[in-house]
Amino acid sequence: MKKTILFFAALIFTVLNLSAQGSMTTEERNFAVKYLTDTQNDMLKVIKGLSEEQLNYKPDAESWSVAECVKHIAISEENIWVGFVDTGLASSPDPSKRSAVQMTDEQLMGIIESREQRVKTFAPFEPENKPESVQEVLKEFNSLRGEHITFAKKSNEDLRNRYATLPFGTIDIYQAMLFMAGHTKRHTDQMREVMANPKFPK
Repeated sequence: MKKTILFFAALIFTVLNLSAQGSMTTEERNFAVKYLTDTQNDMLKVIKGLSEEQLNYKPDAESWSVAECVKHIAISEENIWVGFVDTGLASSPDPSKRSAVQMTDEQLMGIIESREQRVKTFAPFEPENKPESVQEVLKEFNSLRGEHITFAKKSNEDLRNRYATLPFGTIDIYQAMLFMAGHTKRHTDQMREVMANPKFPK
């Protein structure tokens, strides 16, 4: 009887402790995993079978090619994770700063996915920083995205009470994962725009 009571006491403590840490809800976890997976698969589907000529076609001097979009996505996959998620996880959860997060998940995804407002990227995110072939870059991207999906599946870290600062406001670390996935969608849509150009190689 005593062992049974101790078992249930330990179980309750574990559940309460996880709750206090602010770990992802089942719904949040499933959504993040699906969003990360879907945006990866969509990008791979869009570029599948493209020739070198098609990958490197640029509608004009100011536009990126499909290959450049791929390289930018791969650079961002690493830098967003290190700069937002890893940096946020290095700090202790601080619920007192929660009010600084003003955007809902839906609002954040709407901002990052939208192609209506064009923004010039920062120098470290320029495609020219990835001189490797598209095939090599894709291999790197898929490896990183796989690690990030695994994190989303397994992590019990408090992601809602750790934060990152963007030019348009403060987000939490859970939202940073959504930002990264939405960023992939944004530039996959940019690839589609390039491929829709009448002069895109056939």
